[in-house]
Amino acid sequence: QAATMRLNENILLLGKKVVLVPYTSEHVPRYHEWMKSEELQRLTASEPLTLEQEYSMQQSWREDADKCTFIVMDAEKWQAQPRTTEESCMAGDVNLFLTDPGEPSLGEIEVMIAEPSCRGKGFGTEAVLMMMSYGVTKLGLTKFEAKIGQGNEPSIRMFRKLHFEQVAVSSVFQEVTLRLTVTEHERQWLLEQTSHVEEKRYRDGLSESR
Repeated sequence: QAATMRLNENILLLGKKVVLVPYTSEHVPRYHEWMKSEELQRLTASEPLTLEQEYSMQQSWREDADKCTFIVMDAEKWQAQPRTTEESCMAGDVNLFLTDPGEPSLGEIEVMIAEPSCRGKGFGTEAVLMMMSYGVTKLGLTKFEAKIGQGNEPSIRMFRKLHFEQVAVSSVFQEVTLRLTVTEHERQWLLEQTSHVEEKRYRDGLSESR
């Protein structure tokens, strides 16, 4: 399984609105700036870290057998490279956690569009569809779960639109759990929604020229 999660170390997924690239140390400073926002800390239930802690977190995520992380890039800006830096194209991140050893085909998915100018454009929706398609085709996942803060209406609405159904509410953690089981019908739908996505080697082509 360790090999499973490191599959994405050298690939990028090219969509219409977003590009998903592996989370590398060069993305940390921007990510660190985002996570100073109290709103994002609340929405992601996370504590502020120092820059050093953020670097070691990135390193541990990269080596973590149970976690698959992509940084979400604004595709339009990203394709303007090398005139722009990759850091200036960053919009957020999308993660898959394989946290239940008893249920290896279940992935917990989360997405964060951190850059305010990138919100409300469908970036989160495409990033989640791309990540789910990757989970189904490359990691053998057949079920997805999303845990979302009760107050995060836009995120709950987005996952519902992607066929997730609410299965639990925790008043202690003030979060809603939504779940999707990937039936054959759902799998076909998911592959249709992501048929435009291209997988490329990360650092080849555009990124290499810098």
